[in-house]
Amino acid sequence: MTRMAQPRTDTDSAPISANSARPDRTWAVLVAACAGQFLVVLDVSVVNVALPSMRTDLGLSAIGLQWVLNAYSIAFAGFMLLGGRAADLFGRKRMFLVGLGLFTAASAAGGFAQEGWQLLAARAAQGLGAAVLAPATLTIVTGAVPPGRARTRAIGTWSAVGAGGGAAGGLVGGVLTDLLSWRWVLLINVPVGVLVLVGAAFWVRESREHAGRRLDLPGAVLATGGLAALAYGIVQTEESGWTAPATLLPLLSGVALLAAFVAVEARTREALMPLKVFRSRVVTAANVSMLVSGSASFAMWFFMTVYAQNALGYTPLEAGLALVPSSISVVVGSKLAPRLMPRTGARGLAVTGTVIAAAGMGWQSLMDAHGSYATVILGPGVLMLLGTGLVITPLASLATSGAAPGDAGLVSGLVNTSRTMGGALGLAVLSTVAASRTAGGTGPEALTAGYALAFRTGAGILLAGAVLMLLWLPRREEA
Repeated sequence: MTRMAQPRTDTDSAPISANSARPDRTWAVLVAACAGQFLVVLDVSVVNVALPSMRTDLGLSAIGLQWVLNAYSIAFAGFMLLGGRAADLFGRKRMFLVGLGLFTAASAAGGFAQEGWQLLAARAAQGLGAAVLAPATLTIVTGAVPPGRARTRAIGTWSAVGAGGGAAGGLVGGVLTDLLSWRWVLLINVPVGVLVLVGAAFWVRESREHAGRRLDLPGAVLATGGLAALAYGIVQTEESGWTAPATLLPLLSGVALLAAFVAVEARTREALMPLKVFRSRVVTAANVSMLVSGSASFAMWFFMTVYAQNALGYTPLEAGLALVPSSISVVVGSKLAPRLMPRTGARGLAVTGTVIAAAGMGWQSLMDAHGSYATVILGPGVLMLLGTGLVITPLASLATSGAAPGDAGLVSGLVNTSRTMGGALGLAVLSTVAASRTAGGTGPEALTAGYALAFRTGAGILLAGAVLMLLWLPRREEA
């Protein structure tokens, strides 16, 4: 008997119109997506203050301790492009659930690790889960609300939550390590992840583009391998320097793999990353600007944390508490951005925020080993992070607004990849700059001198980025 044709379901169609979503469903979708983004960004920095306890408990070497951070960041940056395209092809909700499930399971494995290699493997799996999850969060947010001010406010909330996750890492890690154990720095993700999984499964509606297309596996392998090799080479610079074979080999390999990726994508009909997306001036300029901004903003958190502990003698908990005002300021900046954009334009606000952050870094570079909290942490920290919060929303809005509907997940992945790779590169460069000034000294004065030079260099990078944004990002009428 001939089967009757069945109507298409939401999971087989293009994204559901944002206007058709009920208000109660919309806020629930935003909460789930933003919670996922919070966990992803939180785990970039939350383990910093717990590293000494991890080393004592698991017997990690100095190199092994470094890879507790690197395993996560390399897997995160290396697989994010693949995660963005997978969200477009296989479904945003599906990839959100897969990524969050892997992230949550890996967090549990890391929290119960009994050997150093088990912890490193769990951190790499966390990074892979985050790479699948992060692009889907922004795409779900932009698909939940109609274009215009409502979507800009939603992106502002997403940016604020992500910024808050990075800002809260030091405080959360310090509290959990001091009051409980380093294991809870990872285990805390499990109950939160399970709750978000249940909420997302119930509230988020599936959407995808190009149903029936296949994933470009050769392109995925080349892109992921190239970015991973490049990220590995970058993080090696702090230990081995820029000219050592351990650094040059992965850097050159990464460049070669990425060049091969571009050549393959130019000839592939169903490419992982259609090169046509870079024909959009908005997408290209916003991603380059995000890379430059991320190169300084990621590093500022690292140096503020180590300065508070290594130079001023703060405990992990005290260091986390000292950065609370800065954490609040980055969230305030992210929430103010959507309200200011109609007046200043996206380009104007991005440039203004970058200049404010550069001024804060310049102020921070005046620190000394015996300064008061108000002048060496509070004031410059608030200024730096307020400016950073103002930058994220306009750049993310410009990048996603310039993407075709079928490339939304891809461009979302590019935004996150640009920021993460910029952060890895910036931290490696600024750490090398700080080490060159410290010259092997371990006293508070020597360390402070190195940190100060890193902040001055970061301020210069941000000022150059402001000029780049002013010249390249589209004006209000063009946008």
